Amino acid sequence: MKAAIYSRKSIFTGKGDSIENQIELCKQYGSNLGIKDYIIYEDEGFSGGNTNRPRFQQLLKDAKKNLFNVLICYRLDRISRNVADFSTTLDMLQKYNINFISIREQFDTTTPMGRAMIYIASVFAQLERETIAERVRDNMLQLAKSGRWLGGQEPFGFAAERVTYIDSEFKERSLMQLCPLKSELNIINLIFSKYLELRSLSKVSRYLNSSNIKGKNGGQWSTMQLRRILTSPLYVKSSETTNNFLKQSGMNVFGDANGNGYLTYNKTKNITTDRDITEWIVAVSRHQGIINAEDWIKVQGILDKNREKRSKRLGTGDNTALLTGLLVCAKCGSSMKVKQGHKSKNQNKRLDYYVCSAKDNSNGSRCDNKNIRVDILDNLLIKQIKAYDKDLLISSLSSLMQLYEKGTDEENHINALKTSINEKEHIISNLVKQLALSEKEEISKYIIKEVEKLDTELKDLKFKFNNNYTTKITKSSFPKVSLFQETLCSPGDEYEVIKDVIHKRNLLNTIIDTISWNGDTIELKIKFIKS
Repeated sequence: MKAAIYSRKSIFTGKGDSIENQIELCKQYGSNLGIKDYIIYEDEGFSGGNTNRPRFQQLLKDAKKNLFNVLICYRLDRISRNVADFSTTLDMLQKYNINFISIREQFDTTTPMGRAMIYIASVFAQLERETIAERVRDNMLQLAKSGRWLGGQEPFGFAAERVTYIDSEFKERSLMQLCPLKSELNIINLIFSKYLELRSLSKVSRYLNSSNIKGKNGGQWSTMQLRRILTSPLYVKSSETTNNFLKQSGMNVFGDANGNGYLTYNKTKNITTDRDITEWIVAVSRHQGIINAEDWIKVQGILDKNREKRSKRLGTGDNTALLTGLLVCAKCGSSMKVKQGHKSKNQNKRLDYYVCSAKDNSNGSRCDNKNIRVDILDNLLIKQIKAYDKDLLISSLSSLMQLYEKGTDEENHINALKTSINEKEHIISNLVKQLALSEKEEISKYIIKEVEKLDTELKDLKFKFNNNYTTKITKSSFPKVSLFQETLCSPGDEYEVIKDVIHKRNLLNTIIDTISWNGDTIELKIKFIKS
């Protein structure tokens, strides 16, 4: 067995726990364990506040090469006085199957008590990490309340630029600030005026795309992008009226209304979780607003009314469409949405249609798949399911339930992506904070370059996460699987007896992955979830 001995002392001295005394005591302890071969690492004149010590860093490199089996030190604080650094070192040693011994505290990972101490140290390390994270978050929230741009994706109409100013102590400071892009702000004005005129997101998007008016990075406009712009307080001129409107919506408003726009913060916890609106922070910013308060509030009212109508069209209200969220266009792969059509002369009711979203958003320029009536396609689907081998479906559902009980690699992959996304977002947040506080141009350039690199990696992770997150094998689907299995096993046409539309959709989601419709060939293809 080969041992490493690490010794450290902050100041050069021969008194007390000198380097020589530490090494000698460690050798005596090692000899009792039958150890005769040692590698000595000494750092004299270095603080234990961090791990930036030459010989300690060499020790870590040698540990990864498995040059020794056990690490011995005189006291725990010789490794580090920082609990988080100490815990990280222990984790690394465990990873490479290296035991750790501290003579003074009798900390020995070769014994059960010593291993228990590792977990105690880890608890304190976690506490320190959470405390730091909370302190950083509190500082960021305080900066947010001042209306300061804290980084992230630049909004349409603005570019983030570094500006300098003189503080109260006549020192030159710098910060990142949103600066207007006149050509893009002209488009923002057009979007608001057109929405007040047309009162429809889809009509505005068709107008912009047909007029060859490009969005950010030259892309086409979607209704989602337009909704984000129209609801953002970024563009409205702050006033007492807008302040009161935002407060009545439940948001926390900071700053005096002065005609500038607002910046919003604290809207999400991570990529998958939205915060309650009562946690949102809206602060009067340093950039000039461009939309009058009256027009902006009027737009919010129209959006709210249209949202209620939209919920019915999408099947979340009293619409009876069964294939919402399942149906895709066979020609371009886009999702197909429910859209209201004309009234039937015979039945005197409005008929709904499944329409390719790409076709609808581009006014037919991106796809030409034919629309199909909701009632016709829904009935066709039910007939196909009835014709399908019932015994095979029941067998597949049983396998699906077993797969759920065991868990899936896909779920683990999604969790890993989520963890990576959170880590990237945390690193970017810290770098942005350093950027806001940095006054040296060289350091700022380096931080910006690193943030851009991390941002690219983050977008790639989010893309992978969103693609993987559509899996239907989730914990929430488990009771639905069992319920649909019972329905299939029962005699008669129980599915048609069920009146609740949401219940019907849930049952379909249990066994169906996707459904595609091709209007040219009049073909409906069903892709069942594979066990």
